[in-house]
Amino acid sequence: MAVIRPRGLQRSRSSAPAPVIESRLQDLVVITGFSGAGKSTAMNVFEDAGYFCVDNLPPEMIRSLVELFVHQGSKVERAAVVSDVRGGVYFEALRAVVDDLDALGLRHHVLFLEAAEQALVTRYKETRRRHPLAPDGSVGAGVAEEREMLAPLRERADLVIDTTVMSAASLREKIAAELLPGERAGRLAVTFMSFGFKHGPPREEDLAFDVRFLANPHYEPALRELTGLDERVVEYVARDGRLQEFYERLEALLDFLVPQYVIEGKAHLVIAIGCTGGRHRSVAIAEHLAARYKRNDDVDVAVAHRDIDKAPRGA
Repeated sequence: MAVIRPRGLQRSRSSAPAPVIESRLQDLVVITGFSGAGKSTAMNVFEDAGYFCVDNLPPEMIRSLVELFVHQGSKVERAAVVSDVRGGVYFEALRAVVDDLDALGLRHHVLFLEAAEQALVTRYKETRRRHPLAPDGSVGAGVAEEREMLAPLRERADLVIDTTVMSAASLREKIAAELLPGERAGRLAVTFMSFGFKHGPPREEDLAFDVRFLANPHYEPALRELTGLDERVVEYVARDGRLQEFYERLEALLDFLVPQYVIEGKAHLVIAIGCTGGRHRSVAIAEHLAARYKRNDDVDVAVAHRDIDKAPRGA
């Protein structure tokens, strides 16, 4: 634990020493820089690495937040905050906050993201967003004004990254390599989720597959009350060979897609498997896929069965 004297606990006029707090806070990252340069992507890197993250925080609130973090009851060990021109004219205040962090002896980093003017203008045009410093004018004018405001703060940064020609994945890798040494910026979390179409489509899926073409155990009285967790149900669904053929094609597709998502830096992937009731075919397949991909060291695998506990009824 770090021993820190927060700003609000400096020595009093009686010269008595300020109380010393044993803080759990080990690292604070302040993310700033140009609008459109990738600060949201940067924050996601730290969030995936387990940091407590706050976006669009005015500088004066950073000081208050730090005092909460170093409070005796706080359990926050690592935090990242984004502070930029959305909070208004504030860079002198932000420089003062950085000075305070230095005085506290708190381990911290200032990450500054920038990009060439044309790249920033292009990004704003693609998203059709207004620049915060030029809501009624040209993006170029806003970028120029922002560059002048940011110059003193850029000099105080521990790490400056030019994102002009960087993809989001490359930016994530750069930040992880420079500020998260020895750690992975976050493994891809893959959830295989079974569901029943009769209970409504899933809402959070990234990929969805309809397996209602397979033999339905619901129509077998001896199997109706069972679920895809029962081997007898699996054997019934697989009896005509179509299940194995489906696995061969689906696994080949996922073997290609999953590494691409890892490279891209995606944090979560939900693969939904749907059948009619969500109790037999989709459950069996979700279990099979989860067991297979748990052997992949690049992903963390979970399985969820949304509708398995719903009583069987008319198909």
